[in-house]
Amino acid sequence: VLKLFKLLHRTRQEVFKNDPRALEAAREKINEEFRNNQDETSEDKINELLKIASDVEVILRTSVIQAVHTDSDKI
Repeated sequence: VLKLFKLLHRTRQEVFKNDPRALEAAREKINEEFRNNQDETSEDKINELLKIASDVEVILRTSVIQAVHTDSDKI
């Protein structure tokens, strides 16, 4: 669980670098989700939550695009 938590935060830092607002929002969401489920004891539910977190990490790494304005009408 801790390894996946750290991986999500590393991915967040990579994907949203140079975007402090997105970095903070992602940090808060990751921490909130882990905090909300920290007392879970059901092995099936824990495995389901870990699968969801792993899927989120893959989606962040492969599907999120950060754009930068290079001109008033160009990104």
